Amino acid sequence: MIEQYVELTVLKAILVLLFGTLCGSSGNRFGNVCFKQTSILKKVNQSLKHSLDILGLGTATPAFAFEQSDAASRAADVLHADSETRRKLAVLYRTAKVRHRGSVLLSKNNETGVVDQSFYSRQTSPEDNGPSLAARMKEYERTATPLALDACRDAISAASIQASDVNHLVTVSCSGFTAPGTDLDLIRELKLSRTVSRTHVGFMGCHGALNGLRVARAYAAAEPGAVILLCAVEVCSLHHHYGWHPERLVANALFADGAAAVVGRSVNGEVSSKGNLQHIASGAAVIPSTEDLMTWRIRDHGFEMSLDAQVPDTISRTLLPWLTGWLSEHGQSIESIGGWAVHPGGPRILSAVGESLGLNPEALSASFTILAERGNMSSPTVLFILQELLKRGVTPPYVALGFGPGLAIEAALFM
Repeated sequence: MIEQYVELTVLKAILVLLFGTLCGSSGNRFGNVCFKQTSILKKVNQSLKHSLDILGLGTATPAFAFEQSDAASRAADVLHADSETRRKLAVLYRTAKVRHRGSVLLSKNNETGVVDQSFYSRQTSPEDNGPSLAARMKEYERTATPLALDACRDAISAASIQASDVNHLVTVSCSGFTAPGTDLDLIRELKLSRTVSRTHVGFMGCHGALNGLRVARAYAAAEPGAVILLCAVEVCSLHHHYGWHPERLVANALFADGAAAVVGRSVNGEVSSKGNLQHIASGAAVIPSTEDLMTWRIRDHGFEMSLDAQVPDTISRTLLPWLTGWLSEHGQSIESIGGWAVHPGGPRILSAVGESLGLNPEALSASFTILAERGNMSSPTVLFILQELLKRGVTPPYVALGFGPGLAIEAALFM
């Protein structure tokens, strides 16, 4: 990553020497050339000056997790499924490519040692849709903050800063709402400054952490030297749905709970002395006429997910031209990216991204690993994947991608 910034700095110097001289000495004759190269120089300067130096990255998952086969069996129990339906559910859950999923609803019986949950009871009738929204939100209030705290403490420790150094707090969540919320809990429990500014990115879906990173980088650009703490926390297991709606059965098989946090600071146009990963650009696009392909709506018995079967094909068809153009604006290409952190909305979505971009299977290995070992935790998941890339020693630049209702694409570039 240091080499990348050295390269940008050298390019900046070359442009100043060559095109600064031409513009100054050639008048209008080279006016168009001067304008074009000045635009390039401006982009280089922006990349250097408006980056977020990632000082620390932390993650957290619940104390207990389901084996996927056990999750399928429990889902069948709730619905009083017969043997044939149990077999079909087991196949569906295996197809999700998830092995383990953490849930805040699981607890251990101290007497028997058995790990189980009591939040979801067996369906009493076809009209029984499970716990009310109010009951689910009460559990969100109880469980979201402990997860968020663990992730933030991990990130603050990795960043080697004091919690009191944080100037801005950005929180992200789409699986619950409460006020006072997790942001105020974090200020109290972490002993952040009482004057810290708060921004909440709510209900943006699985790409929410990328929206949060955009906000964090904007704070860094506006206030050099400021320290920003970003925390994304989701308790998706609160939105398990009763019944046999195909799209909701898929969601039941994929989603899990987790939190991730980032501590960042403006780099002030300089290369990080520690060689930290740096977030240098964000991108977004809405795919026209796709509003109904993915939804996340509040209903009487939880938040309701729909994921149309056309989503993977739509991504495969539209992602490449947009991403190629966006990367070129920042001096990159598909081929120059060393690591991919693609949100695992499901195995078909990951495969669609790989096919669209012409990536080799290994390029999405980190995303498939997190899907298998953690499940789809919604917004924090992409930060788990970034952490996995760093653990593996994958050489930047990295691109993070997420997809959400809209149908919307969010992207982040790291060097």
